[in-house]
Amino acid sequence: MRRRARERLPAALGKRSTRGVAASWPKYVLLALAFFAVSFSAGGQAGAGSELLAKLRKGGFVLFVRHLNTNPDQADTDPLHLENVQAQRQLSDEGRDRAKALGEALRKLKIPVERVLASKFKRAEDTAQLLALGPVETSLDLTEGGLVVSPRENQRRAAVLKALLSEPREAGTNLVIVSHRPVLQEAAGKELGDLAEGEVAIFQPRGAGSYKLIERVLVDTWLSLAKAERGPRAPATRADATR
Repeated sequence: MRRRARERLPAALGKRSTRGVAASWPKYVLLALAFFAVSFSAGGQAGAGSELLAKLRKGGFVLFVRHLNTNPDQADTDPLHLENVQAQRQLSDEGRDRAKALGEALRKLKIPVERVLASKFKRAEDTAQLLALGPVETSLDLTEGGLVVSPRENQRRAAVLKALLSEPREAGTNLVIVSHRPVLQEAAGKELGDLAEGEVAIFQPRGAGSYKLIERVLVDTWLSLAKAERGPRAPATRADATR
């Protein structure tokens, strides 16, 4: 952010180069301008975050979470047998810690969650459990098929996810889906093919097979929003409310 602010600094001073203008300014003036640019940018992001949180707290959205960080030295060597967990790519220690932190942030931000669905791959199921947003239901329909299932089966699974993304939710509730990037890409388009591990794609269902992607939020952004949140923590899930 600071680098971007510095890049914008010459433009704020006019079209003349920094050699002709900025270089003649005292250092404390340049530092003050840079600080103002950073503060203004941060304020804009905070405002956008507040608007998003207000929407999510009212409910009616689908939060698609890509599983958290995995071990890059592992691969899925037996994807036809999902019970063979040892042959799957697993969450790393960092991934497990970040899954817990993400769940804590979502609870602190008071985002209501009624239902949590997950892929049957262990890394997705573990992510969903570590989020601790409520009971987790695993489904083959949300599991990455890849090249080991037929194109027709991949299309069927994509159709199931599309239906979940477009089905209207009750007010005051949100659906959380923990799955894989290829699953979302197949259902919602190639532009989501760069979804990072732990990134959350937020959809607004519109019914009749229609939905709108309203935001993509990285884990660190959720953590920053939660850190800035003030006030007592309130239950964010039905499971919390019954404890």
